[in-house]
Amino acid sequence: MLKEFKEFALRGNMVDLAIGIIIGAAFSGLVNSIVSDLFMPVVAVITGGVDFSNKFIALGSGVTASDLAGAREQGPVLAYGNFLTLTINFLIVAFILFLVVKAMNRLKRQEEAKPPEVSEVPRNEKLLEEIRDLMAVATERTPRV
Repeated sequence: MLKEFKEFALRGNMVDLAIGIIIGAAFSGLVNSIVSDLFMPVVAVITGGVDFSNKFIALGSGVTASDLAGAREQGPVLAYGNFLTLTINFLIVAFILFLVVKAMNRLKRQEEAKPPEVSEVPRNEKLLEEIRDLMAVATERTPRV
């Protein structure tokens, strides 16, 4: 049973999957940083610094609080601001991933478009080819008896 588990755990696909998850987690941190540190400040400037995450519509008459946490304690609310913030974040992340994939595809196409490298023939093979060619020329010049 231990042998079967070892074969399962060390199978190529499992290792590839584990590496993909680890790289994905690291990439997720990078993308989150790009969104929160580079793009969200621009969105804040465009929207005038409005914090969408605190926007809501009260669904009950007893809700009088001005912040979302207080309003949730008072009664049912429709918290559209948080949804809007997450939607903006999703669109930004999707756009960044689109740009990354587009750049990777461009690099892949450039790599495929390169002519294959011609490997240099080893010196001993070159010499043998020259000897063969010289022998062919010599046999053509020699009269046959």
